[in-house]
Amino acid sequence: MSGDTVLYEKRGHVVTITINRPHVDNCIDPETNSRLAEAWRKFRDDDDAYVAIITGAGDRAFSTGADLKKWDSFIKTRRVDWFRRNAYYGPGFGGLTRGMDIFKPIIAAVNGMCYAGGLEIALAADIRIAAEHARFGVLNRRWNIGLGDGGTQRLWRVVGLGRAMELILTGREIDAWEAHRIGLVNEVVPKERLMERARELAERIASYPQGSIRTDKEAVLRGVGRPLEDGLRLENLLFWSLILDRDFFEGMRAFKEKRPPRYTNEQEKLGDVLKDP
Repeated sequence: MSGDTVLYEKRGHVVTITINRPHVDNCIDPETNSRLAEAWRKFRDDDDAYVAIITGAGDRAFSTGADLKKWDSFIKTRRVDWFRRNAYYGPGFGGLTRGMDIFKPIIAAVNGMCYAGGLEIALAADIRIAAEHARFGVLNRRWNIGLGDGGTQRLWRVVGLGRAMELILTGREIDAWEAHRIGLVNEVVPKERLMERARELAERIASYPQGSIRTDKEAVLRGVGRPLEDGLRLENLLFWSLILDRDFFEGMRAFKEKRPPRYTNEQEKLGDVLKDP
């Protein structure tokens, strides 16, 4: 895609999106934010792209959040209605945190400092893998910048209310091992293994039929905050939507016939799906 502040690479069914501003610790200015939104839309709309990895260029920083020097002037030129639209429709910070429903799996490969808005981007991913030298924190606390892109809503859902409130209110910085201990990251690996490990996970997920992965992710996300009974109905509705997916029946046929399934990740008309192969 155009512009070198965001790199978009597709290998097989796995897309890697890289924030490419290492000279400023991959902090994000308005232009980069727009390009990230383009990248996420491209991934979302590509039927052949199954899993995305989000990371930062170099090995010093994943992202240290917003480029405050650039956002100051950008915000001052916006009309009031822009803020209203953005609150509901996004794009959120990093193009991902708000107004971008993606039910394909997303992995954050945290390759260094992950602060403020960078932490909010990582929280918007489904799985977080951290290099051993990665560090995390709500460091925007010291500049009187609030969490406006998911930090107050996602962090406590990931690590629990008490730990989230501590990190948010104190602005304390934590290392990768503490992040792992409190459940903020799923794994910690040597920095030279980070992208390899992230890609291993991505390839494993991409090897499965994608229909049920996407409906299950959607059920989890849409069920957050709902009463259990509503969540159960939503889950069941999404489960039965899989009957429009050829692979739903292929899995059962393969099990019955004691053979490896032949998945295509294609949707077909229901009448065609129900025909015998």
